[in-house]
This record gives sequence, structure tokens and C-alpha cells, in this order.
Amino acid sequence: MIKATVFKNSTDSGNAVYTGIVMEGHAGYAGEGEDIICAAVSALALNFFNSVEAFTEDGFEGGAGESGSFEFRFTSEISPESKLLMNSLILGLQNIERDYGKSYINVKFKEV
Repeated sequence: MIKATVFKNSTDSGNAVYTGIVMEGHAGYAGEGEDIICAAVSALALNFFNSVEAFTEDGFEGGAGESGSFEFRFTSEISPESKLLMNSLILGLQNIERDYGKSYINVKFKEV
């Protein structure tokens, strides 16, 4: 199972600001090279990373690990563009979780 943990800070107005994400594990939906869930999650994560890098000036650290893990954390003020990109990543992950089930991907949120 892919475990995705989204880190958030709650603001005074009650809105969440997502500050990072860690994804670990493999979906186990199909064999290596044929797992559409792993492929979809990887595409979302790498597109998010590349989009933040290309379209914002925001500081961040992280990336894809050799074992298939993915870590990302903002290190500066988060721009509206990055907030939109993070919300889009989360939406995509939650849609995969809804469509294929929590036995393949589990998205949770952690207050930091």
C-alpha cells in the first residue's frame, strides 16, 4: 500500500495550509511495470515537483527516493500558485484512493 502523509498548518481562520508530503510504499495493484496505481501516483508527484520548480519561486526540498518514496517540503513562504499545485496533487491522490480503495493507497493529514 502507498501511504501518503500530507503535512498541514491550520491558520487562525481555520483554513489549512499544506506544507509538505511524504509518500512511501507500493500499491500492490499489479506486478512491477504494470501497476497503474503506482504509475498514476508517480506521475502526480513528479508533475507536482516539476511544476513548483518551473512555475514558482518558492523554496523547497525533497524529491523521489531510490526505493520509490517521495518527500517534499516547502522551506519558504508558500505562494498562491504552490497552494494550488499542492491542492491539485492532493485531489488527484484522493481520487485514486476513492476509485481504487484504501487497500492500495491511504491519504492522511498530519498537523505540524
